Amino acid sequence: MARTLVSSGSYLEPEIGFSRAVRIGNTVAVAGTAPIAAGGGTDGVGDIYRQTVRCLKIVEAALAEAGASLNDVIRTRIMLTGVSLWKDAARAHGEFFSAIRPVCTVVEVSGFVDPDWLVELEVDAVIG
Repeated sequence: MARTLVSSGSYLEPEIGFSRAVRIGNTVAVAGTAPIAAGGGTDGVGDIYRQTVRCLKIVEAALAEAGASLNDVIRTRIMLTGVSLWKDAARAHGEFFSAIRPVCTVVEVSGFVDPDWLVELEVDAVIG
């Protein structure tokens, strides 16, 4: 099967050697997606809701480039630097997925590559 690689333009993709998303057949995996602003830096420093929305918009664009949509998402993973932030991250997630209702895991992590990031999201999708 063909392997399609999708880039979001993140400055970390070439340094780490990863793609934002990979599609093989009807399956798309989206890497841990951070709240990187369109012009670089962090979008929404200190604002977990805004950071989560930014992550989800990056995910949505990567899915589209891979030929998928949010409707194809079957699993999301929300990683937070503080689990006490979960409600605002969940509110943003719900705005994108309330009708789709993929399985979702929320976990706390000790930190990310950039200390301004409060959240990263991963997504798995199966194109029906």
